[in-house]
Amino acid sequence: MARKPSLAVLLALLFFLCRPAHCRPIGCGSDLVSDGLDGGQRGPRLIRLGGYLATDSCEQTYGFMPCTSTALGNLFLLLVYGYLMFLAATYLSKGSELLLEILGPGIIGGLFLPACTDVVLGAVSGLSGSTETAQSQVSVGMGLLAGSTVMLLTIIWGTCVIVAKCDLQDSVGVDGKDTKIAVGGIDTKGFSLTGSGVSTDIWTSYAARIMAISVIPFIVVQLPQVLHSTSGRHLAVLIALILSLLLLISYCLYQIFQPKIQQRRLAYAKHKHIISGILKHLKKRSLGRLSTDQGTPNKEVLERLFHALDLDKDGHLSLSEIRALILGIQLNEIDFDVDKAATKVIEDFDTDRDHLVTLDEFIEGIGTWVKEARKSKAPHNAGSDSDKFLLQFHEQTKREHDLWDDQSDEVVEGIENPRWTSFKAVLLLLLGTVIAAVFADPLVDAVDNFSTATSIPSFFISFIALPVATNSSEAVSAIIFASRKRVRSASLTFSELYGAVTMNNVLCLTVFLAIVYIRGLTWDFSSEVLVIVIVCLLMSAFASFRTTFPLWTSIVAFLLYPLSLAFVYVLDYVFGW
Repeated sequence: MARKPSLAVLLALLFFLCRPAHCRPIGCGSDLVSDGLDGGQRGPRLIRLGGYLATDSCEQTYGFMPCTSTALGNLFLLLVYGYLMFLAATYLSKGSELLLEILGPGIIGGLFLPACTDVVLGAVSGLSGSTETAQSQVSVGMGLLAGSTVMLLTIIWGTCVIVAKCDLQDSVGVDGKDTKIAVGGIDTKGFSLTGSGVSTDIWTSYAARIMAISVIPFIVVQLPQVLHSTSGRHLAVLIALILSLLLLISYCLYQIFQPKIQQRRLAYAKHKHIISGILKHLKKRSLGRLSTDQGTPNKEVLERLFHALDLDKDGHLSLSEIRALILGIQLNEIDFDVDKAATKVIEDFDTDRDHLVTLDEFIEGIGTWVKEARKSKAPHNAGSDSDKFLLQFHEQTKREHDLWDDQSDEVVEGIENPRWTSFKAVLLLLLGTVIAAVFADPLVDAVDNFSTATSIPSFFISFIALPVATNSSEAVSAIIFASRKRVRSASLTFSELYGAVTMNNVLCLTVFLAIVYIRGLTWDFSSEVLVIVIVCLLMSAFASFRTTFPLWTSIVAFLLYPLSLAFVYVLDYVFGW
């Protein structure tokens, strides 16, 4: 870590020395006296580098930043500015992590700040220069947006599947069990394409669905091009801008209130699992079935169970007796408060609100629970000739609880010095934002100059190279966290990937649409929009309805990246989009 500042200073000194120089060639004037040697053959006064030597002057950004019109010179500037943008992204990432420790999970620490570098690049690239310059630079910004989205959902996604893989048992990942280490000298599964993979929770699927919704403004702004209409393009930009802004606000509100929603869903899943545990326990203790062939409560059996649970024989089940029942179930696989669980069960049974459960209330309550258990299973599994569906209901509620569970396996330690941590977080965020804002415009200019010098379209430079600089810090963090090989760590990793893409879509697109609308630019980014929409919808459809991803899914993700690049090339240079 101690070498980073010295490297940054060295690079800064080097590229500040790359300033335009002016010289005066020494020619042979006619008024000079010859010494008899000027007629001979002389070598060239300058070393010529062919195509690498600039013949046109370049314009300095801000009037003092270094510039060059040569390919090698601009490549060097791209590396320097790219490294500075990497530093900016690193500082923003570290600052957001510190804010995450102070403020807890939410929109600020987890998703908004990591997208700042892309936003700053997009904003600066379109706010400066003439209309023609802004149009060219916004194209670079759109290439960065498309490249970031594709890279996160293909290369980074597939890499996370590989590093987070563990053995799949009944299509569910087993925490911490990875057969890359041979078992008993034999590699039983290794990199099995179907036997190993990653499991996530249900919230990760929800994040993937939200990511699909975030592409709606892209579709709206692209409709005039699809319909070959020129009159409604400016209006389409305005509608897409409003829609994108509304989605941004909605997503921020969702991130703020999502922890509360998650807690309520988890509490319901726990209560449902306790219900299934009570039914399973009562089924074992009874000498008959809990329900009749017609699906109604078996009063004779339930009456015997009621009297067995009524320890003080007062004709009522009290809170303490319900508590004893729940403790007897021994639901050790989930973490719950016994007193709260007993109170919730009393609320389900107690229709007259006297905090006691009578025999009639007990029979009616158990009957309601049995009906709910029957509805949760398929008709061929919920026949009236057996109570086996109660066992299936119990297993189902356990899986649902695991999907909703968001409790961490790790103990979160308190912050020793919150004031210093807050100051450090703000300092890192300010430093990262300033670096990104100052060097965004020179970076975009270097991309344009390098494109001109090499005849490589600026879109492909921004699509391939820039996302590596702006997203590398987030990618490394995601890969390291996924390597813990836990369902919860994998869930958080993929949720953050989907969340980062969603935030890039709604936030960066809002900035681009605002620039295009305010400055009267032309929205001509069909290939970029199409590749974003296709990749987002494909990965969203893939991740929205499943929570387990075998190892072979990483291969599909990796293949999407070159296919996306080839797709854009065909659209631009074959179909002329």
